[in-house]
Amino acid sequence: MKVKRWLFTVLLGIVVVSFGAILTAEPYTFISVLGIVWILCGMVLIVLGMSKMIISLLTLFLPKGERDLVTILYQRRYLEKGPKIVTIGGGHGLSHLIFGLKEYTSNITAIVTVADSGGSSGRLREEFNIVAPGDIRNCLVALADAPALMGQLFQFRFSENSELRGHNFGNLFLTAMVQLTDGDFERAVKETSRVLAIRGKVVPSTVSNIHLIAEYEDGTRTKGEAKIPNPNSHIKHLFLTDRDAYPTRDALEAIADADVVILGPGSLYTSVIPNLIIRGVSEAIAKSRAFRIYVCNVMTQHGETDGYTASDHVRAIIDHANKDILDACLINNAQAPKDALGRYEEEVSFPVVADIDKIRRMGYKVEATDLLGVTDYVRHDSSKLNAAIIRLIETHRVIKR
Repeated sequence: MKVKRWLFTVLLGIVVVSFGAILTAEPYTFISVLGIVWILCGMVLIVLGMSKMIISLLTLFLPKGERDLVTILYQRRYLEKGPKIVTIGGGHGLSHLIFGLKEYTSNITAIVTVADSGGSSGRLREEFNIVAPGDIRNCLVALADAPALMGQLFQFRFSENSELRGHNFGNLFLTAMVQLTDGDFERAVKETSRVLAIRGKVVPSTVSNIHLIAEYEDGTRTKGEAKIPNPNSHIKHLFLTDRDAYPTRDALEAIADADVVILGPGSLYTSVIPNLIIRGVSEAIAKSRAFRIYVCNVMTQHGETDGYTASDHVRAIIDHANKDILDACLINNAQAPKDALGRYEEEVSFPVVADIDKIRRMGYKVEATDLLGVTDYVRHDSSKLNAAIIRLIETHRVIKR
């Protein structure tokens, strides 16, 4: 710990100051001047010893590998001065986005859809009558400042051979926290945020136990987020089972106070729009003084956005919300390698065409750039996406000034 040596330094400084005080008792002599020098030296020793001792003690509470306290404090201070960013969506797209943005600002509020009805979330919804925890969990882990092992624990999925097969530990943790907080899902999320020491906030868009209803162009309807993708007919409109579902107060306050609001990336009809059709959310975004950005997906989603161009994505958002909900659109214009696209053709998924001029004629600013990341999947590259968003935000802030 190295505490003893610095404690000794402090004590030595006190002794030196005391000796100097004795020497200064002789008025206007060389000895009294020497006493002042001793006092100054003693004070230096005391300050040095105290500061080093505090650093040594604080180091015990830092995660392993994070021992440069000055750097950490500087970064925290810098991030606290960053813009207030509200992200709205769900799925893996939102969690990837905020994972990168937390290195730009700590003033992040992720407003997350809770309409998931498939997998572990769907089973927990049915059994415990709670809103879907899955997307909330992903965002909590993305913003976590806790040790990496804690994040891995929250993402751990039990094997198919277990009685908990398919369940995710983080989902179970959130469900247990809801029970401990007497069914208060918002409080459960806040308490879990403390456990993970997140940088920013994660807020459910609503705590009403809603499900999605999709009406298709052929007149049919389907209930449940997991069942909505339909390859036989395009989605005409999206509804909630509870049309009077109200947004959380934290969500509305974050939107009202935001400098930037980002919609997406994520599944258009099952991640982004479900938040916007909650009563009052679209109106709050439209009234906000924030710079409002939509991040368009790079690939179409079979059964959900087949044949959609970028302007079709924007049109769907406007039709479900209002025209004042956006200021700018961020679109990928890079071409993916043919071998990578070949895998997607089997899934009937294709690159989203960046019809920039059409969006501009709709009255929105367009930023088209290379956002592509190609590994096993064709998706947004996290570093490229965050760099483009930061560049767009900073350009807007300069113009605004």
